Amino acid sequence: MPITLIVRDESTSGDTLHEFALEVLTERITVRELIRSRVYQEVHDYNRQQPPVFRGLVQPTDAEATLNGYTVRKARTIDWKKQFDKAVDAFESNGILILVGNRQVESLDEEIIVRPDKPVTFLRLTPLVGG
Repeated sequence: MPITLIVRDESTSGDTLHEFALEVLTERITVRELIRSRVYQEVHDYNRQQPPVFRGLVQPTDAEATLNGYTVRKARTIDWKKQFDKAVDAFESNGILILVGNRQVESLDEEIIVRPDKPVTFLRLTPLVGG
């Protein structure tokens, strides 16, 4: 039975930039699986609907940053694997921080317990450009 997790993107000043629900299949997942699930879902949603603005963790190549996401210059399919690889690289180089509740996770292999009342916060410390 899927578990719904609240995911937030926040600025370093603490402002919530974007918040959404993410369904995961198990109660325990690694940070790597969390990033994969998040990136896969946001890219899948974009590719299916092709809205003018992509709201995701990683800025697609040839996209322009806007207040509410990234404007993709010409409609195209985004490669979720490239986006995922860029997000993992950013996590490993401290380009993004991930907080589960109020605790910072430090390793891609760290296991977290998914709870609807414990949001996951992504803080982007540097712009992330990928697939």
